[in-house]
Amino acid sequence: METAPARLRGKASWLIGRITLYAHRRIADALAGEGAHGHHFSILAALVEFGPASQITIGQRCLIDRSDMAEMVTELVDQGLVVRATDPGDRRRNVITLTPAGRRRFERLDAVLEQAQRELFAPLTPAEHHQLVNLLGRVFDHQLSTVGAEPVRSRGR
Repeated sequence: METAPARLRGKASWLIGRITLYAHRRIADALAGEGAHGHHFSILAALVEFGPASQITIGQRCLIDRSDMAEMVTELVDQGLVVRATDPGDRRRNVITLTPAGRRRFERLDAVLEQAQRELFAPLTPAEHHQLVNLLGRVFDHQLSTVGAEPVRSRGR
């Protein structure tokens, strides 16, 4: 198989973009096998880590567009994984709370994603993988601090 031109392969942004396509496909397929979506995992992860929060706060933490957030929360409520209730302190807000079933679902999806991560990054040693995550995290944090956090619209999921 022919490879990309050296000028492209020498650009980290190009490599990240191409790897993102592979990663997105692998993660989407792994989650689809569980009847889930990436946003489902993100929302559950935020609730596990931070506890109950408003829909808006969770969406901001996970960089999920408001309309996608409303749809994903409705799906999670319908599955009994979260509870949506009106915030007694501000009746205009909804507070989302993880259920025990939601916690179990999170654990299952986390294991599925860990396996997909191992497959995607198989060429790297654990130390290299850790280093890659740290480096990408630094770039991500820098972008958040300079450009800001923009929610991502999922374009039809």
